[in-house]
Amino acid sequence: MMTKILAKAYLWFLLALLYAPILIIMIFSFTEAKVLGNWTGFSTKLYSSLFSGGMHHSLMNAIWNTFAIAMLAASISTMLGSIAAIGIYNLRSRARGIMNFTNNIPIMNPDIITGVSLFLLFVSFGISQGFTTVVLAHIAFCTPYVVLSVMPRLKKMNSNIYEAALDLGATPFQALRKVILPEILPGMISGFILAFTLSIDDFAVTIFTIGNEGLETLSTYIYADARKGGLTPELRPLSTIIFVTVLVLLIVINKRAEKQEKEK
Repeated sequence: MMTKILAKAYLWFLLALLYAPILIIMIFSFTEAKVLGNWTGFSTKLYSSLFSGGMHHSLMNAIWNTFAIAMLAASISTMLGSIAAIGIYNLRSRARGIMNFTNNIPIMNPDIITGVSLFLLFVSFGISQGFTTVVLAHIAFCTPYVVLSVMPRLKKMNSNIYEAALDLGATPFQALRKVILPEILPGMISGFILAFTLSIDDFAVTIFTIGNEGLETLSTYIYADARKGGLTPELRPLSTIIFVTVLVLLIVINKRAEKQEKEK
């Protein structure tokens, strides 16, 4: 009995530790105070400022750059990761194990090492750093996560249906499009959302590949803003909206997955 109580208490403590900072940001997004922690009364002025264009121009540019980079990186890494997962799955067991291990190395590698490595790569090839290099860097570190998201769907798929499609006259491309892709689509969607979230969240890789041409993303803007001694108040409602949006997407995806499992 005591063990169960302690286990539940420990679980609730961990959840509080994880979500208390987010909850504090959400609460203080409904007040006009410029300093976090200073409650000056309930207000939605920060939200209206966020949507009415009252924000700083540099913050708007950072938000636009962040979502443009994330959308491009997530889309391309989803395509590349899905193709790579199909290729790895069709290898022999030994080669498949080696490729899975190779795919896991970038995931286990610290972000700062990845950022420094890509920085040196771009410098050695004389590539000017900016929007393109950030997108390429994000594709590089997001693709392995897409592979991990798609691979379980391939393992659950009945491999005979692909061969059956070929026997019935379908070309390999038609079998890929009409048989394999519908089977792995949930994994591709999960991989896309994961890549999109990772791209928005990333700082270490971005700071090393962003260059000095004035390009800013949300993470680099927040870092520079914090070094000045404070944070732009509109970041609180923006963080709240991003968190709620991601939470809703995760709930919808999980419910959809549960529904598909029940239908099977």
